[in-house]
Parts: sequence; structure tokens; C-alpha cells
Amino acid sequence: MDNLINVALTSFGMSGEIFHAPLIAAHPRFNLKKVLERNNRRSQQLYADVEVVKTLNEILADESVELVVVNTPNPYHFDMCSQALEAGKHVIVEKPFTNTAAEAKQLIELAKINNCLLTVFQNRRWDGDFLTVRKVINSNVLGELVEYEAHYDRYRNYVEADTWKEETGPGSGILFNLGSHMIDQVLVLFGMPERVTATLSTQRQGGKVQDNYHIMLTYEKLRVVLKSSYLVRELGPRYMLHGNEGSFIKYGIDPQEEALKAGKKPGSAGWGVEPESDWGKLNTSANGLHLVGKVESETGNYLGFYDNVYAAMREGKELCVKPEQAMQVIRIIEAAQESSQTGKSIRVG
Repeated sequence: MDNLINVALTSFGMSGEIFHAPLIAAHPRFNLKKVLERNNRRSQQLYADVEVVKTLNEILADESVELVVVNTPNPYHFDMCSQALEAGKHVIVEKPFTNTAAEAKQLIELAKINNCLLTVFQNRRWDGDFLTVRKVINSNVLGELVEYEAHYDRYRNYVEADTWKEETGPGSGILFNLGSHMIDQVLVLFGMPERVTATLSTQRQGGKVQDNYHIMLTYEKLRVVLKSSYLVRELGPRYMLHGNEGSFIKYGIDPQEEALKAGKKPGSAGWGVEPESDWGKLNTSANGLHLVGKVESETGNYLGFYDNVYAAMREGKELCVKPEQAMQVIRIIEAAQESSQTGKSIRVG
């Protein structure tokens, strides 16, 4: 196909196998050409035409590869992105963007110098539940929004063995992992806050990294609360929005990740559609009427991220996930860390 974009993955762990490879393979405008696997050939078992390589240099030396997905563990993001950009490759990097805002700034400058596209895989902007929340807020059906609370909770009361995510090091812990999604969503909705106040902790026995956070982002007339824990066995609402006219409460989580884990093809029939049992409840007033009922969830679509990358590369369209926005996420993470360590609110706005 004309204008097909050849892509290389820099690893084939959970991110590569569950997210990027299926999305790339399902997208008609992309071709998964190379995968870096030093010890296995798992990608070739699933995608027969893929070329398995052992080094990053083999990817960077291939002139037919235009787009490199840096989906390695967090400590390698900066170095591998730097090498790819210096080689003139466009880059998608897994969240979190980098381990520090200073590193993010260097990569943004490097991308501009080499005239390369640089973006971050903030796929949860294309979650159906978030798209629904965004639509409810933009509709002004709640009046002036005064409080937004979001949860991303799990129940895993043990420490997983043999995973870098459970070991201390740059970019480790729940805040970089799940927090980067939640913070990105808030910045999309409301922009940068004035202050960040946070408590970060390790709750599981034997844990080496932070596995719980409570973050409050303060705006002029709005309070945002973000919470996540690995010790929530009974899940509460995922989103709670309150305005001077009403409330919107949303349970459940977008089904795309579970569908990908089950081997379903992105974009297939029913893809990204939430069951009615997960639709959010609206209780508000409008034009003198008291309205109570369900709001049908928007359809989630992770392929939308790659749609936008293609449009940016081939048609000059604007990136949805700009690297400058991703850098702001890291700034909030750094402020949350400082707040937790000092017991003070950190001004960021």
C-alpha cells in the first residue's frame, strides 16, 4: 500500500505484545517490520513476517523503518529515544515519557533539531469512560464543575516477582505507572493546576516501591482528587464529578485492555463498547427540570492514537499527544513527589 509506515518495536513485553503489536497489525496504514527481542522470538510466532533483531542499531540502520516505538522499561526511555531521534526516526514512547522533566525537555529539543515527530502513548485518552466524562463536562450539564475525583484501583496484595516495576529505580512505582494516565487525563480536561498536594506510600508487605497515592490538584474554582491503590478489593466509582447543578458517577473501566489480553482484534465488532451496567449515572437540573438517568458510554478506540500518528506523519496534522503535554505530566509527578516528601503543597501553575 502506498504511504505505508514501517514500524519497529524496541521490546516485546506486555506493552509490545498486548498493546502496540495488535494495534499496529490491525491498522491498515502501518506495517510491523522489526521487533527487538534479545532472548526470544515470541513476536515472530505471532506475526510471521516480523524480523526479530537483537540490537537497537539494527533498527536504526534500517532506512525503511520510519517509526520506532520505545516501549522498554522506564529507565531506558531517554537513551533509546535519543538514539532514535538522532538517527532521524519518528518516535512513539510508552508512558511515562521520561523519568524527569529535564530529560523530557532534552528529547523535545532533540526532536525539533532532527525534524522528527515525538509523541507519547497516552492510550487512555481513547478510553470510552474518559471520552464520556469529557463529553459530560463539555456539555455543561453539571453547571460549574467544583470537584472531580478519579480512581485507578486494583487488588494485588502481593509483590510480583521478577518484574522491574516492583524494584526501586528511576521511574518505578505506581505514580509513574498508573498516575501518568490519570494526570494526563486531568491536564487534557483542565490544564495545569495551581498547586499539587500529595501523599505517596508503600502499603503492601515487602513492597519496595510506592503502591498508593492520593493527589489533590488545586485550580481556581475546582478541586481534583486522584487516587490509586493495589489494596482495593471492592471497587468504588472510577469517576465522580460534582457541579453546582448536579453530579455524574461512573463505575467500571474501558474494556479494550481486557479485550487485547483475550486476543481480540482491535476494531472488530463490538470493540470498545461498554455494557449498559457500566454506564454512568447523571443526576442534575436543566431548564427547571430535575433529570436522573444513565448516560450511554462513548465507544473506546485505541486505534485512534495510531490514526492521529499517521495523520501527523503523512498529512501534517497536529499531534493529539504533544510531547510538551507529556512533559507537564512529569512535572506534576515531580511536584507530587516533592509534596509527599516535604508535607507541603507545591505551586506549579
